[in-house]
Amino acid sequence: MDKMQYDNYVKILKGELIPAMGCTEPIAIAFTAAKAREVLGQTPEQMVVRCSGNIIKNVKGVVVPNSGGQKGVEVAAILGVVAGKPELELEVISQVKQEDIDKTKTLYSQGICSCELEEGEENLFIRVELTAGQETAAVEVRIKHNHIARIEKNGQLIFEKPDIAIQESGDKSKLNIRDILQFADEVNLDDVREIISRQIKYNSAISEEGLTNKWGAQVGQTFLRFGSNDVRIRARAAAAAGSDARMNGCALPVVINSGSGNQGITCTMPVVVYAEEIGVDEDTLYRALVLTNLLSLHQKRYIGNLSAYCGAVSAGAAAACGIAYLNGADYDVIGKTLINSLGNVGGIICDGAKASCAAKISSAVDAGIMGYEMAKHDLFFPFGEGLVEKDYEQTIQNIGRMGCYGMKSTDVEILNIMIGK
Repeated sequence: MDKMQYDNYVKILKGELIPAMGCTEPIAIAFTAAKAREVLGQTPEQMVVRCSGNIIKNVKGVVVPNSGGQKGVEVAAILGVVAGKPELELEVISQVKQEDIDKTKTLYSQGICSCELEEGEENLFIRVELTAGQETAAVEVRIKHNHIARIEKNGQLIFEKPDIAIQESGDKSKLNIRDILQFADEVNLDDVREIISRQIKYNSAISEEGLTNKWGAQVGQTFLRFGSNDVRIRARAAAAAGSDARMNGCALPVVINSGSGNQGITCTMPVVVYAEEIGVDEDTLYRALVLTNLLSLHQKRYIGNLSAYCGAVSAGAAAACGIAYLNGADYDVIGKTLINSLGNVGGIICDGAKASCAAKISSAVDAGIMGYEMAKHDLFFPFGEGLVEKDYEQTIQNIGRMGCYGMKSTDVEILNIMIGK
């Protein structure tokens, strides 16, 4: 592989596969608020959080970790101000103490914070404005959950970086299935071993937590009641259980994909379960996860991190490709696995982060596994039918177009329903 392309792929993995605790949207709010508190230099008297609709949608139904079971934009922002450490980025509220939870509850009951929908902004937009006497501070995050785009102090702009530099985060426009497969085959694992091993460690831990204890609707545990001897059931259960815990306030960190912990878990756990079942060596597992993560990122680059399109679908399809890789699949089997998966469940709606995400993950993984079982027998949905058109890459682009543009009005209606408009 060309060295420039190789280095770009390594950079993408290092920039995307980062740790985060809890649902990424409330954590991003807490991060933004913590940074604003740092800029203000004192405890605010009033707080205003302005968010895009997708941020509000993804925070409304999910428990903020280390909050004592509380939910909502205001809780995430107040907790970030009270106890957040902005230098920890998406683990910003990992060091909360009981007195911080108590103070957050008090400030919330006093109405210190308000949330406003910011229309006309991109899907990932957060602005936190703090006031203390005559002093003000404002911080904006956009594009990525940990990307600070703007900082103001007393009405004066002191920092601005609206875009993410490609040289820092990698150029995802260069992703394609054939090169991703070649990279997975050829990558020097020492270049990615640390990030992949961390992904396995963190995401396996929260999956085990979800399978062991009673979190949310217990989707993962429910699957195991069907019979744990079937690797397909165990793969679905392991992925769903991580989401069970994460969506319901578990503070264990996960390694994310496409800005999402749920997608990170979905990319990881089915491949890990199948690797254990097959008995492959560690290096092969790592290469399969390199493929899975990049294929998920490849699909989501057309859709965007936040939309009305459930990202678990992309991650589930990619995980099935990772499973195929473990079994020695070639380019065509991997491509057919993708189109079989996307031609089945492409279009599951995202109506916010919450307990039911675990069930959507299990459905996406199930569709992916079925897609692979078809593909390895040279069974696939014909090109030219529906969104499956022309070739594998064109199909991914079609799904992306539908998720990014076609489902915009769906996104608006989902938000209107959720906020009672």
